[in-house]
Amino acid sequence: MAKQLQYRRLFWLALLLCAAFAGLGYRLVDLQVVRHVELKAKAAKNTQREFLLEPRRGDILDVKGNLLATTVDVKTVCADPRLVGESHLELARLLAPLLNENESRLAAKLQDRWRTNALGEVTVRKCVILKKRVPVETWDKVQQAIAAFSFGLDETRMTKAEARKLKSRREGVVFAQPEQMRVYPQETLAAHVLGFTGIEDKEINERPVTQIVGRDGIELTLDEKLAGVRGWRVTETDRNKNELVALREQNVEPRDGFNVVLTIDSVVQHILEAELAAAKQKHDPISICGMVVRPKTGEILGMATLPNFDANRPGGATRNRMVTDQVEPGSTFKIVVVSAALNEDVVKLTDLFDCENGRFHYAGRTLHDHHPLKILSVERIVTKSSNIGAAKIGIKLGEKHLYDYMKAFGFGARTGLPLLGESAGTVHPVNKWSKVSIAQIPMGHGVAVTPLQMTMAMCAIANKGVLMRPMLVDRLEENDHTVVAKYAPQRVRQVISEETARQMVTALKTVVTPEGTAAKAALDHYTAAGKTGTAQKVENGTYVRKYIASFIGFFPADDPELCISVFLDEPRIGGSYGGETAGPAFKQIAERVANYLSIRPDLSTEVAALRKPAVEVTEGAGQSSSGGQ
Repeated sequence: MAKQLQYRRLFWLALLLCAAFAGLGYRLVDLQVVRHVELKAKAAKNTQREFLLEPRRGDILDVKGNLLATTVDVKTVCADPRLVGESHLELARLLAPLLNENESRLAAKLQDRWRTNALGEVTVRKCVILKKRVPVETWDKVQQAIAAFSFGLDETRMTKAEARKLKSRREGVVFAQPEQMRVYPQETLAAHVLGFTGIEDKEINERPVTQIVGRDGIELTLDEKLAGVRGWRVTETDRNKNELVALREQNVEPRDGFNVVLTIDSVVQHILEAELAAAKQKHDPISICGMVVRPKTGEILGMATLPNFDANRPGGATRNRMVTDQVEPGSTFKIVVVSAALNEDVVKLTDLFDCENGRFHYAGRTLHDHHPLKILSVERIVTKSSNIGAAKIGIKLGEKHLYDYMKAFGFGARTGLPLLGESAGTVHPVNKWSKVSIAQIPMGHGVAVTPLQMTMAMCAIANKGVLMRPMLVDRLEENDHTVVAKYAPQRVRQVISEETARQMVTALKTVVTPEGTAAKAALDHYTAAGKTGTAQKVENGTYVRKYIASFIGFFPADDPELCISVFLDEPRIGGSYGGETAGPAFKQIAERVANYLSIRPDLSTEVAALRKPAVEVTEGAGQSSSGGQ
């Protein structure tokens, strides 16, 4: 009987052991086979961390290496509300002056321990952002202040364990995440060229990421080159989330963005902006813009629009009028019809035209000159800026030739400048012209251009008839100044022959003489050439007595180094004509830039001394029946 009882007990014990081993085996199979992938992922999630490594956004430099835009390291200061406890008011009082934040608002953030997710679940907040873009120096002060913060505890009576706990609490309660901030050291200088940046929040691999993105100007068009490429690190961490370097699995360093070196010269840019500001104060236009360019290469040394803005705090005046605004060009457009007629051998500079004593009836319209003019040569038509003379040259040239040369000079098409928002202008095909268009277009009516297009057309004449693509970016560099890409000047086309260009220069030099429309644009030590413009504005389809005054000139005239343009939108003081307003601004810019760049004078000291004081002759701003020029 006793033996049977022993056998029975042994049986149940064996059965129990078998069941236990079977359960253990099942559990092992479940963990190691059935749920292997799931549990491995959970384990990795608890100990493995993936960090995104942000690249540094590249700098923007001028042609001589002066810094125009850069990226600095800053901090996003955060706090863990769980560790603040009942000390939120004291901690807010400590941090408010350091972070330059409102004390009550900080206290509310430090007390905000709960949040509701998208599913309506209430969870504990581990991180609240106290302030973004905090300088590193300020963060160091915050750390020093937190190191002395006691959380209302008496440190003199603490045990070593309690002291360690307080130290850990101090280290975790307020912390910082690395961030980058875009800074423009020169503030408003070249702001319309540089543009500005913004902050974009997005998720990458389910991780929130904040990055700097271009919003306008070079910052936007070359955003991909400037931004760089993120890196990443996959590593193991201990229970305190400290990295175990020996267990690091992947470490791909980020590639910093390229530095963009512009053709802009910051000194030339400063001179341009200063003189435009002086002209704006003197003549009170709505806006004023201009540029300085090398005609032989198309390199833009300066481009500005006023009113300006601080790229660190961009406001509303961010439109670059040199490239976005399309307006009727007025008399500056006469260079197109005259050069086209000379190039087609339709006229010579010495050919005479009757300017009808200031009134010319054509196709049911009456065209006017500002002053009654009679018989003028083609050269004198340019000198005096005769509307009627230009109209008669256009009629003789013909519609097709005029249209073809307008397109050849680049009107009606974008120049390819690396700035977004560039307008193509408006050049209607011949089949949409009215009967009077052939007479009005040579005066600068019935066509819309950008100031940039008009400037580059003048550069083509200065450059022996060759139209160049405007150039704003010189090269891309690594941080160690290794050149990644070097951009060369690009020739677009030969618009007019070299001989025609030489004849046009001869005519344009007379514009800045005492008999021309821009006597005040004459330079003291250089022979200048150029053309004035006074274009009537159109409002609601009707010409109104509001004008865009302009002057585009180059020097030294026979071997040009620079072409400079100035455009004033509705000058309200000191006259409306380009020769009265834009011409003097051209002179001031040209002489200061020539001195800075050490451009060799082409006039002797004696000749310069004998030059007579300028006497202004206004260019044609006469009206047709549809408006004026």
